Amino acid sequence: MAKLSDPSKIKEVLTRHGFQFSKALGQNFLINGSVCPRMAEACGADPNMGVIEVGPGMGVLTWELSQRAKKVVAIELDKRLFPVLEETLADCSNVELVEGDVLKLDLNRLIEERLGGEQVCVCANLPYYITSPVIMGLLEGGLPISSITVMVQKEAARRICARPGTRECGAVSVSVHYHCEPHILFEVSRGSFLPPPAVDSAVIRLDLRKEPPVQVLDEAFFFSLAKAAFAQRRKTAANSISASLGIQKHRVEEALEAVGVEKNIRAERLALEQFAELANFLCPGV
Repeated sequence: MAKLSDPSKIKEVLTRHGFQFSKALGQNFLINGSVCPRMAEACGADPNMGVIEVGPGMGVLTWELSQRAKKVVAIELDKRLFPVLEETLADCSNVELVEGDVLKLDLNRLIEERLGGEQVCVCANLPYYITSPVIMGLLEGGLPISSITVMVQKEAARRICARPGTRECGAVSVSVHYHCEPHILFEVSRGSFLPPPAVDSAVIRLDLRKEPPVQVLDEAFFFSLAKAAFAQRRKTAANSISASLGIQKHRVEEALEAVGVEKNIRAERLALEQFAELANFLCPGV
């Protein structure tokens, strides 16, 4: 596998299998020989743990995970890569390849059938275009996972991990902090990929909480309200929530004042606790 950090070797393998990169699938394969071991270590995989990888590419990270985990289940959408992976992972008996779209697969069933009884974490170099949907699907799917360690676009990493109440936060930030403790681990230059993307990346780790840090009466409404608050970032939270959820503006302003903030506040200035209080105040039927 060390040779797969050599661009000439990678191109030789891909050419031999007739593989061409797909822009539509956001294919930028991680080839940096020093980054993959760091990611594999950071995800906490050990001989008692199973790992789900999304988009294994040529299998460089997959191989590193296989050396640490009890089993690795690698989900790959592009069936053209299977012959490549069968070659590069030929000596990895604890790796199972699964063809499918991670956004459509029944991950609870997959974990039960392929990793039943094991502790499970997720580790992946995510295509940029599905970063948020994949992360939100993993967090909101009620999956028995302990952590999510993923490579994402550097700007996305800052937004995902931004604490509610700070300028860079958004609806995803609110959901992430509700479900887990996020950490930006390290940055990765664009030259670590083939082909190199137009931006740099960062590795983040999301440690799932056993209990959320705030209590809400209705989780679905809480997340809907957070999304609505950021739907029109140039407007006040009251205007955005009112327009998106159809709640009378004076009612939203009344709720904002009840939780101790000014009625013309913008969403990025609301802390997680204030989002929870606001959602509980406006929750239908309360």
